[in-house]
Formats: sequence, structure tokens, C-alpha cells
Amino acid sequence: MTSAGVLPRCRAPFASDDEIEVLTAGFLDGTLPAKAWTHDAHWAVSVCLHMRHAGFDLRRDLPGAIRRYNIASGGENTDTAGYHETITRASIAMVETAVRTADPGTPAVQIVNGILASDLGKASWIFEYWTKDLLMTPAARKAFVAPDLRPVPGLPLAT
Repeated sequence: MTSAGVLPRCRAPFASDDEIEVLTAGFLDGTLPAKAWTHDAHWAVSVCLHMRHAGFDLRRDLPGAIRRYNIASGGENTDTAGYHETITRASIAMVETAVRTADPGTPAVQIVNGILASDLGKASWIFEYWTKDLLMTPAARKAFVAPDLRPVPGLPLAT
């Protein structure tokens, strides 16, 4: 919640970089309510961390940050719930590609809204690359499992 007790915007379209920074701050300090941790918020926070937080390396730091947030918001990280390594790694590759291919100086909010207006805005985007049977296994949740349908652009097969 913001200082005024208002739930931050957690669905696209986002209005500004400052708005996604509010989501990101709540994610990082564990105060973002679980109901605000939407599909759209995942993308917004990831782009914000990548573009606006010097020293935060998505590949190195995001997995631990997600695990910490899940616990802080009352969730858990198990074989069936919480942190998912394969989805996180695929999402990071998509964020890095979106930022790398954007025109220099493009605001984070514009990249986020572009991601969310694309197929990535649908929660089912991941099933373009993995079958549900493979992706929903405990093995894919715990460690990166290569896609079984087609390669993810920008994602090395071993991470």
C-alpha cells in the first residue's frame, strides 16, 4: 500500500515510471499486498528493476527477491506454489529482450505497457514454449528446464 493506504495500480496500462516504482518498492520491502502481485505487476517490477535499479541484476537477484516477497506476503515456496525457476528465467529473457530492442531513452512504463499489450500480457504466453505437463512439474519449479515446444528468444538452454 502507498503511504495514503491506497492499493497501487497493479494492472496495465501503467501511467508513469513513478507508478511502477511504487509497485517495485512494495515488492522489494515486502509491503505490496499479495492481491497487487498480478501478472501485470510481475512484468512492471521486472522491467523497473532492470532499468531503474543500478546494481540489481535480474538473473542474479530476482529469484531471491521473489522468494523473499512470497514469504513476506504470506505465501510459500514449495513444489507446487510460489517461486518458479523456469518461468522466472523465461520472463527475465523476455524483459531483457524488450529493453535491449527498445529505442534508447524509452521510458520503462512504455516498455511495460508494450509487453502487456503483446502476447506476453496473457498469462498463457509461457505455454507457447513449454507444455503444461512439463512446466508444472516440481523439477521445472526448482530448476530451469529447457522448453519442449520451441526456444525462448534470448534464453540460453542452460542457465
